[in-house]
Amino acid sequence: MDHTTTDRRRFLRQSATAVAGVAAGTMAWPLSARAQGANERIVCGMMGMGGRGRFLAELLAARKDARVAWICDPDSGRIAEEALKALEDRGGVRPRATQDFRDILADPDVDALFIATPDHWHALGTILACQAGKDVYVEKPASHSIWEGRKMVEAARKHERIVQLGTQNRSAPYAQAAVEYVRSGQIGDVHYVRVLNMKWRDGIGHRDDEPVPAGLAYDLWLGPAPMRPYNPNRSHYAWHWYWDYSGGDIINDGVHQMDIARWIIGRTYPTSVVTSGGKYHFDDDQETPDTQVVLYDYDGLTMSFELTLWTPYMLKTTPEFRAQDLYPDWPFNATRIDVYGSKGMMIMGRHGEGWQVFGPDTKLVAQMQGPEAHSEHISDFFDCIRTRRRPNADIEEGHLSTILSHLGNISYRVGGRRLKWNGPAETFLEDEPANALLRRTYREPWVIGDEV
Repeated sequence: MDHTTTDRRRFLRQSATAVAGVAAGTMAWPLSARAQGANERIVCGMMGMGGRGRFLAELLAARKDARVAWICDPDSGRIAEEALKALEDRGGVRPRATQDFRDILADPDVDALFIATPDHWHALGTILACQAGKDVYVEKPASHSIWEGRKMVEAARKHERIVQLGTQNRSAPYAQAAVEYVRSGQIGDVHYVRVLNMKWRDGIGHRDDEPVPAGLAYDLWLGPAPMRPYNPNRSHYAWHWYWDYSGGDIINDGVHQMDIARWIIGRTYPTSVVTSGGKYHFDDDQETPDTQVVLYDYDGLTMSFELTLWTPYMLKTTPEFRAQDLYPDWPFNATRIDVYGSKGMMIMGRHGEGWQVFGPDTKLVAQMQGPEAHSEHISDFFDCIRTRRRPNADIEEGHLSTILSHLGNISYRVGGRRLKWNGPAETFLEDEPANALLRRTYREPWVIGDEV
């Protein structure tokens, strides 16, 4: 028996123990946090190589302060030669490829795990990485449920890990300036904030179940989610519209705007939530609504969230537009935040769209542009790895913002009734059906236990 076979068997034993250890509250990974010199490259592994994962991996490969050591995806086609060569061409280093993210966790040289998986893997991937001594950059939304989002925070604190959520607006100077402008009182007292997520998205149609495609490690793809027959509509991008894996566009895309809005108003939790909406436009397999309006009550302030997926005149700005010193045509901007104050209103966009303030006479009184902040957000994460300070989008801030999307969906799923929210306890008041949706049932062995 050669050393490679022996090492692989040892790793598989460790992996099985570690997965079981999530439920048991134990940690079986070899700790691998390395001291970081100021000029040392941060060694990264990428978990998930779909569109967003590939984008992040290529950003990392082009950086002089990072080395992409691993790429991982249950779909072998996403980690094949073409992806490896593209990263090698960008960074001069050829990563290793695996379908099983536990290979990355078992590598003591890896400093940071980047997670760009479907939402149902965010929490378990983050918690296992924290237990293995890795810092984590996890894409939005933070979690698949409110309970597991809190467990992500607990794991980060217990294992003293840096965990940054991919809500990159928090690293954009123009967004930071908008928060400062509103909190300074220059638009007066804010009593209403309107959050928009209105656009066109194609339907997914109806698809029959099929055999699992060759090259897809389906059990790993499912992870904590229930075992179901393979269906093309439940894999790759269309998973966003199924409760097993995500929560629709309020949590897929809307969480960006929700995070900015909560940041601006400086509130931690709402006191109540109520949702109206449904699946009105599309005749297809998706479970989540294509029309959704949510109202959040705070002390002296109401925030609304509006979602439509069938409005082609509401436009998301392109990356090319965001790179210019231009403001969107606000009435038709698909992803904006309107902040209404007693002295003026701010209209703000995400991802480099800037903001403008209008006074009582409707005249423009202030504005600021700025590029989107993908690279800046990664730089903030890397700086935190070296200094151990909390990042701009620390997992707790990300969890609190993701809660808003979950609250809207829970109200929708219990019939659209108003729910009273006990923020500090992160539970609903006297509502058993709503509280039952705070936590999912996990599929063995991919279980998150009470102790992380």
